[in-house]
Amino acid sequence: MTDPSSGYHGADPQVLQDEGIHLAQQAVQHDQLGRYDMAVFYYSEAAQTLLAALQAGSQVPNIAGKAAEYMLRADELKKSFQDSRKITVAEQPKTQQQTDLEKAGFLLSEALDEDEQGNINEAIDLYSEAVQLCLKIRNSSTEVKMKERVTKMAEQALDRAEALKKKNTKSSRSMASSPSSGGVKTMTGKVVPPLGFGAFVDDDSAVTQQQVPNGPAPQRPNNKTFTPSGKKGLINVGPSSYSKEEIAVLRSTSKINGREYVPFLAVDQKEKFAFPIRFEDKDGKLAISPKQRQNFGKWAAPESFCDDPKIIIAVSSFSIRQTIVSDCSFVASLAISAQYEKRFRKKLITNIIYPQNRNGDPVYNPCGKYMVKLNLNGVWRKVIIDDFLPMSKYGDLLCSFSNNKNELWVSLLEKAYMKVMGGYDFPGSNSNIDLHALTEWIPERVAIRPESPEFDKDREFKRLLDRFHKGHCLVTVATGELSENEADRAGLVPTHAYAMLDVKEYKGLRLFMLKNPWNHLRWKGRYSEKDMGNWTQDLQRALSYDPSSAQMFDNGVFWIDYDSLCHFFDVFYINWDPELFTYTTCMQHTWFAKEGPKKDTYNISDNPQYRLQVKGNQPSAAIWILLSRHITDKADFADNKEFITVLVYKNGGKKVFYPYDPPPYKDGVRINSPHYLCKLVENTSDPYTLVISQYEKNNTTHYTLRVYSTVDFTLTRFANPYKKQYEKRITGQWKGKTAGGCGNNRETYSNNPLYQVHLDNQSTDNHLMVELLGPKQYSVGIEVISVSENVSNAPGAFQKTSSGDFRPGYCMLQLSSISGGVYNVRPCTFRAGREGPFFLDFSSSAAYSIKQLQ
Repeated sequence: MTDPSSGYHGADPQVLQDEGIHLAQQAVQHDQLGRYDMAVFYYSEAAQTLLAALQAGSQVPNIAGKAAEYMLRADELKKSFQDSRKITVAEQPKTQQQTDLEKAGFLLSEALDEDEQGNINEAIDLYSEAVQLCLKIRNSSTEVKMKERVTKMAEQALDRAEALKKKNTKSSRSMASSPSSGGVKTMTGKVVPPLGFGAFVDDDSAVTQQQVPNGPAPQRPNNKTFTPSGKKGLINVGPSSYSKEEIAVLRSTSKINGREYVPFLAVDQKEKFAFPIRFEDKDGKLAISPKQRQNFGKWAAPESFCDDPKIIIAVSSFSIRQTIVSDCSFVASLAISAQYEKRFRKKLITNIIYPQNRNGDPVYNPCGKYMVKLNLNGVWRKVIIDDFLPMSKYGDLLCSFSNNKNELWVSLLEKAYMKVMGGYDFPGSNSNIDLHALTEWIPERVAIRPESPEFDKDREFKRLLDRFHKGHCLVTVATGELSENEADRAGLVPTHAYAMLDVKEYKGLRLFMLKNPWNHLRWKGRYSEKDMGNWTQDLQRALSYDPSSAQMFDNGVFWIDYDSLCHFFDVFYINWDPELFTYTTCMQHTWFAKEGPKKDTYNISDNPQYRLQVKGNQPSAAIWILLSRHITDKADFADNKEFITVLVYKNGGKKVFYPYDPPPYKDGVRINSPHYLCKLVENTSDPYTLVISQYEKNNTTHYTLRVYSTVDFTLTRFANPYKKQYEKRITGQWKGKTAGGCGNNRETYSNNPLYQVHLDNQSTDNHLMVELLGPKQYSVGIEVISVSENVSNAPGAFQKTSSGDFRPGYCMLQLSSISGGVYNVRPCTFRAGREGPFFLDFSSSAAYSIKQLQ
């Protein structure tokens, strides 16, 4: 199967060259001023950026040499002046006045933004808070210049606030006379409750998901969606808003680990971040892990360990360091996302952090409040955090961080994700899950099984080599179980996630560059930095890698050959850019625990089913189907016992009742990951039936079903014409004379139990379904005879019909578009004399009566 293609094919070498030069200039400046920790950071970033430019096709002479020169200078400074991995308390902590002055400046900045956008009331509040803070600083300061500065700031803010108040007097009176509400106003002024119906759109304009039994899907409006990376977006072929049922699903799974995370709305971009006093999360401090607790000292605000805190200085995969939080897959996800932003100059994860400036870049907030947008349980949701981070008694951060001590994005993103996951005592995850939460990119799991026919080793390498360098995917790779001795000899960590930073092929040699999120401990085998025998001069030049330089410090980054990777590693986690596709839609639904048998072995009629119709004949259409189960509890996440999959049937788009009649076109493997991906490459417009399935149906399941396609399509849920109030179960038995067997037993067949159904109406659009459940060791069947019809020539009229071939333990018969009238139902076993109990389940679209004739 081939992957979909797209129009963007790699990084821009000119942009990377320019950034590398800028970073080098910063490095030299810090070096000359004696700021060696900052110089190390910028030298390293300049080197890696120039190497990325070289990989992207830069023709600048000696660019690899300049990169090596910067890396060597960084190594010298590390060796001589510091251990750059250690975060220490700032040498000169900021005074309270300095902190308050930063807050006042931030309040004024926010006020000006609101002012310019015409948000008068918000601007007045912020100007007023800034005035109060400036006056506080003035009254507590003894410095004349400081007093003059803050007095001027206060006067300007006060003048502007008073001018806005006069301008707003009329509208303010109007607002005061209107009723208040705790909800959120839409653009039209309509007040809607948080996460209630209408939280996404006005109630009146909500479009209910259309459903069809087997007919053609209705035409639905095309709408643009937008991805976090800021590209053009996919075309949504589904309804333009959520149905009431979907909103109920999203509401029911908004509480995760005891805290509610509401959907991210457009209004949330105007979240208030400026406060005169420091913000503290109302949800309290996060739970810390036992390892953190051993050395825990305090919750530290950035100004206590940063000289000049910033959210982002230079997004880098090499500066990210995991500590003792067991979230290697998340940190590896951050690393490859950071590398993507650097290589392709497209925002992927840094633009999910708020507050932001006008360019959409996250900015440091001295007031301490941040919002992170994460894709959780079917929708983007907002996560509010403060910036207090766990610090040890010795001044080290007990969470992941950037090697640049003034850079906070790594720690803040981790804190937001850990908050959702129940705290720093995280049970562990995989990068498919983590990257989907960070980016919404499509998760695919590829088990590395060299001896299995399902794993094509050569094809997988070629696919990764091609797609990775085009920017189509993000990749991590994870080890499986390793013995202590085996892990020690190899320099690898068991059941551990590594970021894939590069993949190369040179003269038949296939190599991967990986990064350990710990920022130390590297592979010791072939093509490690100490394997000088394999690192020929030609290979070093081809990969722009100097093993001698790499030996000088361990940053957790190493090269490994493909054969060794396949031997020691267990799985590739690949997340694909949704914009490889053109069209998409998704549905949110609930599959209740009582619906469907415990195992899908004989009946899947109660399983959620969908009709997928590709529009027009296509030479090759790529269609990916992603099923995502919503998870709300940490225990469920740590020990996921729900095995889910999607079955695909090529049956003309009809509802499926028996799991293997016909056999599924794609019989999905049931896995206990929250995400299951089914990939199709088709050249037909014949409709498909999609069936949601589980290994065992124990619990109610909330899920999102999303389809991506390179061609236009429709996705509709099968309608259920039956009404719950008309469901009935009859308990019966075959015993003695009534165990008459099938019609082949002419003398005894008529002795079988017989039930008469009376549909007392004049309609020709009645729907009746009869299901027979008997002992599994018996083959059973149903026959129905039309006794009388109230209206002749109904579309579904018949004289006699049956459930078809006899089946072990279960069969069903569906009667559609029949007239009101009288119908006799006879359940039987295939062989006569088979005694035992049975259930007859009746479902109907209209009222009926039933009686047993014999």
